[in-house]
Amino acid sequence: MSSSQSPKAINPLPPVVAALFLVVMGVEVAFWAGSKGMIGGPGAIGWRLAAVQKYAFSAEIFQWMLDNNRWVPEHLLRFVSYLFIHANMTHALFGGVLLLAMGKMVGEVFSGLATLLIFVLSGVSGALGFALITGSPVPLVGSYPGVYGLIGAFTFLLWVRLGAVGAPQARAFSLIGILVTIQLVFSLVFGGTPDWVADVAGFVAGFLLSFLLVPGGWRRIREMIRHD
Repeated sequence: MSSSQSPKAINPLPPVVAALFLVVMGVEVAFWAGSKGMIGGPGAIGWRLAAVQKYAFSAEIFQWMLDNNRWVPEHLLRFVSYLFIHANMTHALFGGVLLLAMGKMVGEVFSGLATLLIFVLSGVSGALGFALITGSPVPLVGSYPGVYGLIGAFTFLLWVRLGAVGAPQARAFSLIGILVTIQLVFSLVFGGTPDWVADVAGFVAGFLLSFLLVPGGWRRIREMIRHD
């Protein structure tokens, strides 16, 4: 037997990404099981609706806090808690798969804390953009703005790599361009809420945060300031 170990075919999933996925799917499985009467008794049928009412992001509530300059902690929590509530199992599964895929690629370069910050702060930015741009009365739910933040971080990494080899850096934005186009087409054909605005805001936040959170980011920014 050779003393050298063969390289792993698949790199392990970053722990923070696995934890986020388990929380997202754990909440969804509880809602699903409750709706089927498997757990929680008769009252469990309304768990999802109750969670949406208490934890979904509301542009109207945000506007009320803004107008009255009253920042209620339980409503501020909605900027993050909405990321872990989904409309249904399919909605959660798609979000979970994207979280695993993008989180793995980002988490292999960024630290666990940086990956978590990108997901959470992109979610906050997505909610803020949703409120300020759309003012929609429909509650915002789903992990997608946070996931789009991870797509923004992945786009940043690709943008840097393309620049390093002298390739057109605009190619790095192909993925987000395709995703937003698909969402716009679906919205025009089938209707729906303008939650794509939150996704785009999350993407922008993730891309910009990457300048600070990528390994060596602060050092590079200080060097750029000194050179200027």
